[in-house]
Amino acid sequence: MILLVRNRVKDLDHWKRVFDEQEAAGLAAGLSVEHVWRSADNPDEVFFILGVEDRATAEAYMATPEAAAVGEEAGALEGEYWFLEEFPAPG
Repeated sequence: MILLVRNRVKDLDHWKRVFDEQEAAGLAAGLSVEHVWRSADNPDEVFFILGVEDRATAEAYMATPEAAAVGEEAGALEGEYWFLEEFPAPG
């Protein structure tokens, strides 16, 4: 399972510093950074994929006030996320 996240941020460089600083907390919640992109059309929009060891643990972490505070500190203006499972391609 993966977690696909989109954030619109105030300042991309600041967001990335805070994002990188949170790696240990994410790992403790079973989340590992797999990919990070920024929009080619809007440099203040970022997308990232996190590997998920256990969905319930990840959801519990994301619901904490500490996780919300990190988003605020990072300058996330808005965001959305999706838990995704692999689905076999035809053929």
